[in-house]
Amino acid sequence: MKLGKQAFFFVLLFTFQNSFAQFDTSALSAKLSHAKERFGKDVAFMLYKDGKVLYKKEIGNLNIKTPVAIGASSQWLTAALVMIFVQEGKLTLDDKVSTYLPVFTKYYKSYITIRQCLTNATGIQSELGIGKLLQKNKFHSLEEEVEDYASKRDIRTNAGTEFRYSEVGFNIAGRVLEVISKKAFDRLMQDRLLRPLAMKNTTFTNENYNDAVSPATGATSSAADFINFLSMLLNKGSFNNKQILTESSIATLHGLSAEANQLKFTPVIDAGLNYATGEWILETNAQGKASSLAVPSLVGTWPMIDLCRNYAAVIFTKQLTGEQNRNIYMDIKATIDETVGGNCP
Repeated sequence: MKLGKQAFFFVLLFTFQNSFAQFDTSALSAKLSHAKERFGKDVAFMLYKDGKVLYKKEIGNLNIKTPVAIGASSQWLTAALVMIFVQEGKLTLDDKVSTYLPVFTKYYKSYITIRQCLTNATGIQSELGIGKLLQKNKFHSLEEEVEDYASKRDIRTNAGTEFRYSEVGFNIAGRVLEVISKKAFDRLMQDRLLRPLAMKNTTFTNENYNDAVSPATGATSSAADFINFLSMLLNKGSFNNKQILTESSIATLHGLSAEANQLKFTPVIDAGLNYATGEWILETNAQGKASSLAVPSLVGTWPMIDLCRNYAAVIFTKQLTGEQNRNIYMDIKATIDETVGGNCP
């Protein structure tokens, strides 16, 4: 009997090794090494599939546990946190912001909804260009910043009629969560999303405590942390046998909210893409539903999930890429697709 158990163990080990060996990552490794000239000398990459990390690559002084600023990729986390409150019945996406922030009624912005905040359709004057998006925050609290949106920013167009990429909506949504929970946004994010996902190196807390946190662009994270978040999305909202998001919440995040031809302003790196809720749609299937999604950042972070091939991947860098063409990222994605295989219509 003892010999039989040993034989079973070796058969199991051989099967696992053979399964892992079917993925030849040499082409992917070569592609990442070549791309470092565009990314800068520091790159961390991870590929997750079928419940495990399939491949990782660390270049320069950046490893998969190193926290770096992730810019607009923060919005994926903020949108997920809002959906936790939705599934708990604490708000709905069609609630008016003014229900929680009465100052918006005072300045004739009472009709803006939470959904419009997460889909860049508030109609409020935005930061007037990518350069403004990258400037240092001048506010001391999220409350102060959002009240400035209400009192000093003009309404450019009626809420819900135009998509204009901006920090405004996500910061408003973050402030609404503060009011509902009576907790600061960074503390709330830690308690409700980051800690359950074991994202120990992720925070929205500013190094300068006199500056407002930014739900739109203010997170620092690591490749290893963010892959946990993406794996949760792939695993129907579950992480370590705990349900973080419901399947309904995930479907809402992935659902189309604006087609590319409806976007009035967007960073070049996202141009031509459709928008979901807090996510950009890279590809769609034969039924027109999102099959791969990402939230690229101007600071070089590129997290993505492929629902058809069932994988998640992250590219983290330390270099500000500005409005870098996304072709380099999509070229890497094509190599990942070839590596993992799968026939996706």
